[in-house]
Parts: sequence; C-alpha cells; structure tokens
Amino acid sequence: MTTTDFTSTIIVDKTPAEVFDAVTNVRGWWSEEIEGNTSKINDVFNYHYEDMHRCKMKLIEVIPNEVIVWHVLENYFSFIEDDKEWTDDKVIFEITKVGDKTQLQMTHVGLTPQNECYKACNDGWTYYIQTSLKSLIETGKGMPNAKDTARTETEKKLSGK
Repeated sequence: MTTTDFTSTIIVDKTPAEVFDAVTNVRGWWSEEIEGNTSKINDVFNYHYEDMHRCKMKLIEVIPNEVIVWHVLENYFSFIEDDKEWTDDKVIFEITKVGDKTQLQMTHVGLTPQNECYKACNDGWTYYIQTSLKSLIETGKGMPNAKDTARTETEKKLSGK
C-alpha cells in the first residue's frame, strides 16, 4: 500500500550539517511568529499566522544532520470545520547524502488528501520547503511569514516601550 502522506523533497549543494541548521532555524523559513526553541529534543514551540493558523510543536526526535521529528501537540485552523486536523500528526525531516549533494525529505504524517485542509496545507508546505527553506539553505535567506506588525505594535504599547 502506498502512503498518501504529504511529502516534499529537495536536493541541495550543501552539507547535511548546513541543511540541519537551516531546518532547525524555523523562524528563518516558516515564520517569524515562532515562540520557543526549535532545535533540540523536547523543545516546544508555537507557530502563529494571523487568525488563520496556530499550532504547538514538540521536537520528539533530533539526530544532528540526519533527522528532526516534530509532534503536533495542538492545532487550530480558522478555515476548516474539523479542529482536530494536524493534532497528533508528525512532521519528519530526513537528511541524507546523495553523492556530493544533500537531500531533504519532509513528510507530514497524517496530512493526506482526505484532510479538509489538504489543498491549503499542500500549497503552504510546498512553498515553505521548495522555496523558502531551499532558499535559506542555498543563500542564507529564507522567505518566512513576517511578524504581524499590528500585533508587534500592540505588544510594544502594552509593555510601555
């Protein structure tokens, strides 16, 4: 039986260590709205995108330069009915040497075409892996979601800065 979990693969002319460092720099390729640590076993971080998507991830496996596994502890999408989608899913980043290049395969275990969010999530993950993360790996600059400036201004006002 073939798997239908979402998978995206890139091959880059960088070392596994450089790929690993980029993947764990989640603010550099996914979103500047990340709160928490994103690189070591048992790190927990929160992702936020406007009022559309929030999730809490825990790193449950980290083997430097080889694999990173996130466990989705909590998830919320404003645009779908099923508020359990993604909850308890795993997001796996596998790093392997392929000749003189490095392959990164990201698999979101649990994200299948049957999911209500599949189209939007497929498009989002494809962009973040194929464009933003690949750019971060190759050039040192990704294209993550920017911080919500309205929220940032409110936070500044509330803190008195």
